[in-house]
Amino acid sequence: MRIEGRNSVFEALRSDNVTVNTLFCEKGTANSVTALARQTGVKISFVDRAVLDKMSPEGKHQGYVADVTDFEYCQVEDILAASKQPFVVVLDGINDPHNFGSIIRACECAGVDGVIIGKNRQVAVTDTVVRVSAGACAHVRVARVTNINNAIRQLQDAGVWVYALDMDGQDITKVNLSGSVALVVGGEGEGIAPLTKKSCDGVVSLKLKGKVNSLNASVACGIALYEVVRQRG
Repeated sequence: MRIEGRNSVFEALRSDNVTVNTLFCEKGTANSVTALARQTGVKISFVDRAVLDKMSPEGKHQGYVADVTDFEYCQVEDILAASKQPFVVVLDGINDPHNFGSIIRACECAGVDGVIIGKNRQVAVTDTVVRVSAGACAHVRVARVTNINNAIRQLQDAGVWVYALDMDGQDITKVNLSGSVALVVGGEGEGIAPLTKKSCDGVVSLKLKGKVNSLNASVACGIALYEVVRQRG
């Protein structure tokens, strides 16, 4: 996998979960990123900006491109073992890598123990997701499962209350989210699959006071995450 951007590269260098094989930097660069690379023994190659432009499909490298090992997914058991009161996010059909990256970033900031995604109807962790997450992917556990509904049952069997985040639920501020909890967030178009929604312990909603009747998936997820943070104190 190839990642780009100062923050993404810096966080990859800091992470114990990512192996950086080679760091490509624009000639003349000398700062905390290159210093950390030297400290961790990563090979650094200084190249012209034109070379980085060719290596960067989106042209957002900011002078840094790194070759890293492919993203390593964890198991649901690893997420459950991370805390006595797990805080989990389950994604059902997030196909936009920008939304996925933004959700990963919000999860890292909110202290989520792990994210569960499906192998179908869901974008994987790609270089774009890593870049949009501003490097948060290097610090967030992500389990990729064959069946989301089975994963939800596994969470419930472990004592985790699972709530779907959707428009027709109970006001999220009125629901007790202070214990072991998982939030299920649906895709941009179709939302949460009916069977998945039915598998949840309840449905929670955000109050909308404007004329638009929905929020972007990553924005809604971020707001909901911080309601959980608020209740947990």
